[in-house]
Amino acid sequence: MDFMATQNPKKPENPVLPPRVGSDDSVVLERRTQRTKPPQMFKVVLLNDDFTPMEFVVHVIQEFFSKDRETATQIMLKIHLEGKGICGVYSRDVASTKVDQVLQAARSAGHPLQCVSEPVE
Repeated sequence: MDFMATQNPKKPENPVLPPRVGSDDSVVLERRTQRTKPPQMFKVVLLNDDFTPMEFVVHVIQEFFSKDRETATQIMLKIHLEGKGICGVYSRDVASTKVDQVLQAARSAGHPLQCVSEPVE
């Protein structure tokens, strides 16, 4: 029979035993504090268009971003003059929900208002 082993099998190595209590070869582990990163934040941005009334934009900012009338008007003017304005900074899920709410309100009112979320650098 040619397929049989021609060498004697090796003895298994001695297993490593855990250190005994009171022995000098005991192991001490250091505790490391784990640090979690805060979640990435997203800014909700309204974009300017030539068709959505300014009053509607102010209403949307007050309704969905809980801003007072004066702050909402300032944000609306920034959107109008600069092309876009930040309405708030939120976690990813909250920002996505705010964008969906604004877009749904704009569509139901018949306005082409655009709202996006962008990561904060």
